[in-house]
Amino acid sequence: MSVIKEQIPGDTVPISSDAIDAILNIWNEHLEVARALPRLAADVATAVDLIVRSLASGGALMLAGNGGSAADAQHIAAELTGRFLKDRRALRALALHANGSALTAIGNDYGYDEIFARELSAHARPGDVLLAISTSGNSPNILKAIQAAREYGVVVIGLTGESGGKMRSVCDLCLCAPSDRTARIQEMHITIGHTLCQLLEERLC
Repeated sequence: MSVIKEQIPGDTVPISSDAIDAILNIWNEHLEVARALPRLAADVATAVDLIVRSLASGGALMLAGNGGSAADAQHIAAELTGRFLKDRRALRALALHANGSALTAIGNDYGYDEIFARELSAHARPGDVLLAISTSGNSPNILKAIQAAREYGVVVIGLTGESGGKMRSVCDLCLCAPSDRTARIQEMHITIGHTLCQLLEERLC
């Protein structure tokens, strides 16, 4: 294993060229996926229009996801209810998993597949928007949420991976990140999420 001369600032441990190569491979893969993202620009613009229409008429944006996608859902909701780039009025956004007591009670009483659908039954109104996030597009509880959203007259925007999974055919609009790797998909999801936040802030405030 060869060792390059550069060292971590403030550290005495040499950095192996293998480590540098591994890091660069990850970053290059990220950049390759990011360079393919512009193919989604028109669909992201449509997503902004759908959410603006809802929020401007008193509706809400609800978000759902599992694991890292739950973190993305909560992150996007926080940017909208708080602030993104500028001070302005709060925008109505709700991450459906954020109430831990409700999440565990519903999971215990009705099953994990029902956690988002049950929350939707409490909060959803016709004209609201659901941003459903799943890297595979096949998460059972997300698919149940989409089904419930349709019953309540909620517009569904999907955020998933390249194949779209089962979500592709059941969402009103499906934004499919151009990768089949979970990490790269999630990196594109938060890029899309930040894009939505910035454009919503500009359009509504």
